[in-house]
Amino acid sequence: MSAETRAGMAELLARFDRPGPRYTSYPTAVEFHQGVGDADYRERLAAADMQPNDPLSLYAHLPFCEERCLYCACNIVVTKHRDVAARYLEHVLLELDLLARQLPNRRRISQMHWGGGTPTYYPAADLERLFAAMAERFTFTEDAEIGIEVDPRVTTAEQITRLRRLGFNRISMGVQDFAPEVQQAVHRIQSYELTRALVDGARAAGYGSVNLDLIYGLPYQSVAGFRRTLAQVLEIRPDRVAVYSFAYVPWIKAHMKHLPEDSLPAPALKLELLALTIEAFTRAGYRQIGMDHFALPEDELSLAVERRLLHRNFMGYTVQTARDMVAVGVSGIGDIQSAYVQNTKKLPDYYDAVQSGRFPIERGYLLDADDVIRRHVITQLMCNFHLDVGEVERLFGISFAEAFAAELAELTGADSPAGHGLVTVTPAAIEVTPTGRLFVRNVCMVFDRYLRARASSDRPVFSRTV
Repeated sequence: MSAETRAGMAELLARFDRPGPRYTSYPTAVEFHQGVGDADYRERLAAADMQPNDPLSLYAHLPFCEERCLYCACNIVVTKHRDVAARYLEHVLLELDLLARQLPNRRRISQMHWGGGTPTYYPAADLERLFAAMAERFTFTEDAEIGIEVDPRVTTAEQITRLRRLGFNRISMGVQDFAPEVQQAVHRIQSYELTRALVDGARAAGYGSVNLDLIYGLPYQSVAGFRRTLAQVLEIRPDRVAVYSFAYVPWIKAHMKHLPEDSLPAPALKLELLALTIEAFTRAGYRQIGMDHFALPEDELSLAVERRLLHRNFMGYTVQTARDMVAVGVSGIGDIQSAYVQNTKKLPDYYDAVQSGRFPIERGYLLDADDVIRRHVITQLMCNFHLDVGEVERLFGISFAEAFAAELAELTGADSPAGHGLVTVTPAAIEVTPTGRLFVRNVCMVFDRYLRARASSDRPVFSRTV
């Protein structure tokens, strides 16, 4: 960055770098509560089943890992005892049975993703057994996205080949950073050579899309080191890249306290790492997708961005339009008929529920009409950096200027996102500028009514926006 650019970014950081949601959902998961349970889920599934021609999205959470990476905020179970994982698989099959019985008329899947944890913790035969159970109860559309997260350190060529033979066409693997000092700090030692070999194997097996994950904001990261990592990733040239801001939340994930806090990059350095990332990938021909993804021009996500048809759900950015998503496994979150439902995170509670014929719902949220409108607004800004005001008015029968008068005032004042060049606002549209894309979470926060209610709380909830 030039000195002038650094000064401008420092001003923006001083104004906008504060805790805020990533908006994987709206309302966010911190609003979920235990007043939503099995009966609510069954009611929403029954409503969903009345729309037999609409496909579903399906997520399966396989939480097991052999060791914990210190940056990880996922719900995982660390164990080397394979019998524990085998027992879990039996209960996922029971939950699948419950789900299939509640959806007798709606069994088509247009998007499926297996995450974790490390799904390839399981041997190939177990992965095939789980897929067969799903294929027995549901059918896949011809253009279904069927993806899985893998860890190159434990994934075998046999697993890659067999998963492709089953029908998996997308594969995603974490890199985070190739710098040795960063890998040692976060307890994930994974060489470039190992990663490259697995990507080459996936391409040889016929996967249509390979995704790599990076994280900026990890301990001991530097501009020089991250530039080397970006160059190595570009040598691999994945179809898609996700580049996430490290969410340092030791008050939620106690293992993060083992990371030396003074080794974490300052906000200005984090922003520089992000700017470096955007420059590297766009110069190499990638298209920026939403706030933290990049895709090659011929990728479906790039084509969707051009048409402003990009969508987002708990599985990430997608071109699939399935309006309802169901999930199986501990901590899995469903999004169905304007309701979020989340499974329990504890294995004993999960087992007790599915053995008793109950869905293992621990908490959730039922959206009201205002939530649905705001979710659309935030999703459009997060995905397409553009909001068509007329479309909102047609879809929801409102006057945007009247319904969001307070938000428009906050968005366009002197010391506001528009005032700092993050958005342009006209009666017809809200457009996020190239600089604003770095702060798109802040733009969306203006439309979050729950965030206003939490403004007076000193209790930490979210990671910082930069």
